[in-house]
Amino acid sequence: MQRFATIADRDAVEAEKPWEERNRATTLYGFLSDAKAAYGARPALSFQILSGPTDKTETLTWSDLHGRVTQAANLLRHLGVGPTDTVAYLLPNSLETAITLLGGATAGIVNPINPLLDAEQIAAILRETRAKVLVTLKSFPKTDVAQKAAEAVRLAPNVEAVLEVDLNRYLTPPKSWIVPLVRPKTETKHHAKVMNFNAEAAKLPGDRLMFEDVQEDRIAAYFHTGGTTGMPKVAQHKYSGMIYNGWLGGRLLFDETDVMICPLPLFHVLAAYPILMSAIASGAHVVFPTPAGYRGDGVFDNFWKLVERYKVTFLITVPTAISALMQRPVNADISSLKSAISGSAPLPVELYNRFKKATGVEVSEGYGLTEATCLVSVNPVDGVKKVGSVGIPLPYTHVRILKKRNGSYDECAIDEVGEICVANPGVFEGSTYTEADKNHDLFAEERFLRTGDLGRLDPDGYLWITGRAKDLIIRGGHNLDPAEIEDALLKHPAVAFAGAIGQPDSFAGELPCAYVELVDGASVTTEELLEHAKTHIHERAAIPKHLEIMDELPKTAVGKIFKPDLRKRAIMRVLDGVLKEAGLAAHVISVTEDKKRGLVAHIATTGNCDEEALAHKLGEFTVPWDWAR
Repeated sequence: MQRFATIADRDAVEAEKPWEERNRATTLYGFLSDAKAAYGARPALSFQILSGPTDKTETLTWSDLHGRVTQAANLLRHLGVGPTDTVAYLLPNSLETAITLLGGATAGIVNPINPLLDAEQIAAILRETRAKVLVTLKSFPKTDVAQKAAEAVRLAPNVEAVLEVDLNRYLTPPKSWIVPLVRPKTETKHHAKVMNFNAEAAKLPGDRLMFEDVQEDRIAAYFHTGGTTGMPKVAQHKYSGMIYNGWLGGRLLFDETDVMICPLPLFHVLAAYPILMSAIASGAHVVFPTPAGYRGDGVFDNFWKLVERYKVTFLITVPTAISALMQRPVNADISSLKSAISGSAPLPVELYNRFKKATGVEVSEGYGLTEATCLVSVNPVDGVKKVGSVGIPLPYTHVRILKKRNGSYDECAIDEVGEICVANPGVFEGSTYTEADKNHDLFAEERFLRTGDLGRLDPDGYLWITGRAKDLIIRGGHNLDPAEIEDALLKHPAVAFAGAIGQPDSFAGELPCAYVELVDGASVTTEELLEHAKTHIHERAAIPKHLEIMDELPKTAVGKIFKPDLRKRAIMRVLDGVLKEAGLAAHVISVTEDKKRGLVAHIATTGNCDEEALAHKLGEFTVPWDWAR
């Protein structure tokens, strides 16, 4: 492991030799075989289905993991999965989830799917990736994953086989005795053959692959982004990008003595690549607490005791989880903890300060995206952390801040905001998405991935994200950054989370509006928060015209505030208010996302309604609408 504290350290790594000349595995199976050879008997992965600090845990060594992945890959190849065929998985976290990720990418192309999506969205992804096999849960109490999987397979006739994972094996009596008695029924009205994943894999050799692991780089994973529409974008990842992410962790962050606790889902790139691949490269031990990770029952309450149990050195987290942890006492010995690594969303300065004060541990914020396989930059664990920045671009990652003018790209000056564009071994030039049309205009100068994120590079080379191009609030042609509104609200001690969006306005196009979730037990009025906002938001035009306190803000599985839901909520409120004020007998019954039109309001009449007057009134807004007939 090499010191990574400064840009000079980064440059020294690059100066050793070009990335292409480094001695590294070509395939993921070769990468894992190297880990087995180096760290065989050391712990690789641990999983516990319940969150208690003394609950049953199961640990695989690197030799164990290699054998299980070999069996899984052999099973998938036996089921007809070749190098260009897709194995999807719809699973919460478990040992089998990691095994499927690695085995699926060895036999074919692995396609993790978010189990929180609905059946129609899951089916759309299965069809888009032409999945031949789906690995999912056997019906289990308190989860509907199996039921959604069955319905999705019915809607995706390309799926030929379903392999089921039974989580009951992780439980102990008497709970394990009860599950078969209360297991929910699942109707399988589909044509696919259903089998037991572990039982079928156990029939096949674990000491050798029964097929050739062709030594060439290839597409080995499909990761969907979003999934809020019927046709999600699907990013393509190659072996080289996966291994690059792991190599970075092994070279710069972790070694075989480290223990990472990762309550983030393995259908997301953060857990799959910077964490799992870094463990393979370094021999570090990764702990996955409960199938639902941070969302699991009791995980936050038991968290610091789990850190003590496993002697965790690195905490892998996201801002929403840090906020929840800061509402609980540090009630265990966490002296083993070296650092926390945060990703997925910007970390507010206030939250960083609270965490450091409570734990004595620094948070290193990083930046990555699905389209780049993942990693782009990180605040150096051993160096200066500029809180609010996402750190230094990593070795072999070239970040440019560009503005498009008259069809060409101009380089921005130091501290000038533009679009963050990235080239590195994780960027699949020209073919980021499976659908060719979605790669159109995605690259600057045919090489640099246009991230859609707005940012700047400071004089010290640190990268700062200033907003998301598509998230900007455009008020009468004036661009407002939602981060400024959110940061101001988060400075109030009662606010745990804040999300700012543009709500539709007939005059300005959009006006700023904000939604907040309070800290447990806190009490504050919207009037008090608006007064607070007025004193902390520097730009008058950015002061929210509407502020609402919610019991809980909508969030993605990795803890990001899910702004599409907030936009839908705002559209319904604003348009309903306009219709009521105009005396029109109609209201918005739903807002849905359309692939071409964006968010569409569906209007129903509630009596005799002047439809011409309604069309005129709604025509004052840019929000598209339809009749709900």
